[in-house]
Amino acid sequence: MGNPIAVSKDLSQSAYDHLWMHFTRMSSYENAPVPTIVRGEGTYIYDDKGKKYLDGLAGLFVVQAGHGRQELAEVAAKQAAELAFFPIWSYAHPKAVELAERLAHYAPGDLNKVFFTTGGGEAVETAWKLAKQYHKLNGNHTKYKVISRAVAYHGTPQGALSITGLPALKAPFEPLVPGAHKVPNTNIYRAPIHGDDPEAFGRWCADQIEQEILFEGPETVAAVFLEPVQNAGGCFPPPPGYFQRVREICDQYDVLLVSDEVICAFGRLGTMFACDKFGYVPDIITCAKGMTSGYSPIGAAIVSDRIAEPFYKGDNTFLHGYTFGGHPVSAAVGLANLDIFEREGLNQHVLDNEANFLNTLQKLNDLPIVGDVRGNGFFYGIELVKDKATKESFTDEESERVLYGYVSKKLFEYGLYCRADDRGDPVIQLSPPLISDQATFDEIEGIIRQVLTEAWTKI
Repeated sequence: MGNPIAVSKDLSQSAYDHLWMHFTRMSSYENAPVPTIVRGEGTYIYDDKGKKYLDGLAGLFVVQAGHGRQELAEVAAKQAAELAFFPIWSYAHPKAVELAERLAHYAPGDLNKVFFTTGGGEAVETAWKLAKQYHKLNGNHTKYKVISRAVAYHGTPQGALSITGLPALKAPFEPLVPGAHKVPNTNIYRAPIHGDDPEAFGRWCADQIEQEILFEGPETVAAVFLEPVQNAGGCFPPPPGYFQRVREICDQYDVLLVSDEVICAFGRLGTMFACDKFGYVPDIITCAKGMTSGYSPIGAAIVSDRIAEPFYKGDNTFLHGYTFGGHPVSAAVGLANLDIFEREGLNQHVLDNEANFLNTLQKLNDLPIVGDVRGNGFFYGIELVKDKATKESFTDEESERVLYGYVSKKLFEYGLYCRADDRGDPVIQLSPPLISDQATFDEIEGIIRQVLTEAWTKI
């Protein structure tokens, strides 16, 4: 056993030897340096060699207010000195109370009860458990199933992974939690029907949820989990009228509508909660990431009074919780982060600039490898194709060689941190900090253009 206080000066080698990185093919770094980010400022991050990169993904759809916000660091330090930790298991502390009240104020309808977690996957896990117990408390003991969409990602815990619609992510861990069923997503670029009529396509997609409820039996379905804009697969916005129809279906069959806003909440689409952008009121909102702009981890399930009501009666108890849920430091940082949102008008900034961002990215449509540019707010996906006319995608071998072997590495090498993702069809995902402006959009477009122009010659 080595000296416990010795610290390796070779961070890259130490990272390979000891730091098991998430969703990472570790063999990639056996003979290659591990990228090590040491500092962030505004929309940029810097590695241990001093090289600057544009953060085109806001860390992981997280750093809404940008890097290097001194006031958030100072708030965290002040709170840690005053009350570093206390659980919210039968006790309260001021910052958790204040943040819960603030979130309830922002949330639509009667979503007034806030159950804190430490991240998004835990919030989704919480929502499924809550939905099951809610129906049991109302005498509906057979309502336990959930419906979500193909290719959708909802988290890594066993329940959230069951709700996830990505077979390759689930296969190593099966069998998972039973009762999770999938319906088509809203990818109109590859619509099997009504591809030229967004409203008809939206109605068809929503009606697939009703058909699945009827097929499984309404007496067995507890909830539907939907992202406002689906992330995995590359930013699928909802067609017009989609969520209004889904809300009708859920009401008709006594099924809870869960709006999974782990990515889309807190300004990513230009509203505090994304359901407001699309005009629907869910029964539960799951959220996390942008609540603190990543300066401290936190998540939440925000629940309507109607769903919470039976839990507030007699000896009924939601037997669920997390040691670090509603952590004092995270809650304090969350409040200060939301102060920045209001003081600097970050939501309005996104609304004012989303069209400029989209228009800038759509310039890439002149490239033969770009099939579709889609998204909303400051959240976009660029789908790559082998043939624009037929929309033919890449084979697994081509995707491995071109997307992972070239595009992903070159984007980073040329100074853009973002995500090249083939969990559905190959896409480049973009989600920069909400403080981004036209200069940011132009820089993103320029780097992507250079890389994709080169990538086309490698096919």
